[in-house]
Amino acid sequence: MILETSGGRTSPQEQPAAQVSHLIGVSFHLMKFSISPEASDGEGEGDPEMTQQETAPVPALLRKTKQPKECFLIQPKETKEGATKTRRRRKKKITDVLAKSEPKPGTPEDLQKLMKDYYSTNHSVIELEELNLPDSCFLKANDLTHSLSSYLKEICPKWVKLRKNHNEKKSVLMLIICSSAVRALELIRSMTAFRGDSKVMKLFAKHIKVQEQVKLLEKRVVHLGVGTPGRIKELIKQGGLNLNPLKFLVFDWNWRDQKLRRMMDIPEIRKEVFELLEMGVLSLCKSESLKLGLF
Repeated sequence: MILETSGGRTSPQEQPAAQVSHLIGVSFHLMKFSISPEASDGEGEGDPEMTQQETAPVPALLRKTKQPKECFLIQPKETKEGATKTRRRRKKKITDVLAKSEPKPGTPEDLQKLMKDYYSTNHSVIELEELNLPDSCFLKANDLTHSLSSYLKEICPKWVKLRKNHNEKKSVLMLIICSSAVRALELIRSMTAFRGDSKVMKLFAKHIKVQEQVKLLEKRVVHLGVGTPGRIKELIKQGGLNLNPLKFLVFDWNWRDQKLRRMMDIPEIRKEVFELLEMGVLSLCKSESLKLGLF
């Protein structure tokens, strides 16, 4: 492309400079004839030429390119050596412990240890010695191979003769203590082969009032009682249950609920069991008229 100027044609080498000068001339020509809004209305003040120069557009070639901004990276603060975050330790639950270990059958030593831990808070050393039970008062513990019927037959082979000679009201020959009413019903159903014609009574609080149970114990002879320690305690307090004819006290020791807890792992049940033992059970054990079993 060849541009014509007032002096004639330009050579190709001079064309870029000519283009720049031509654009500058056009821009000044526009600046000369442009009028700002203030000047056209007659309200503006100052020099019109200065206003025209301020409002005139700047040619594209003369605009300054924006320089890129500098970026600064913030370095993390250096931690001192040995400074570690303190993590809050998660308290272990019994389900976490038992899930990684195989179930072990309960032993008389387990019961003795729990008794010592519980009674040591409110008993003197001399009283604790008196609370120790002799080994002779414990029956053979379940080794996790027995059903309830087979275990009861093993620890009480003369049950049929024993129940025939029992005719006292407000008492039972055998007590089976468990953690809940639902578990008590399961145990009653699972001991059918052992009980035969024996009279069994539910001794728990669910849907049954204490007064109703007291009346039933006064009216008829009961051989077997299955229930929770809290309700059995209440029956003893109200005089509805006499422990003197009791021959066997069996704990549902090894069974675990949905949370893998045994009955003695539940604080409320454990407390009620030890309170029940102090209501005449320990003295009967020491006199060797009562035997304890861990099923």
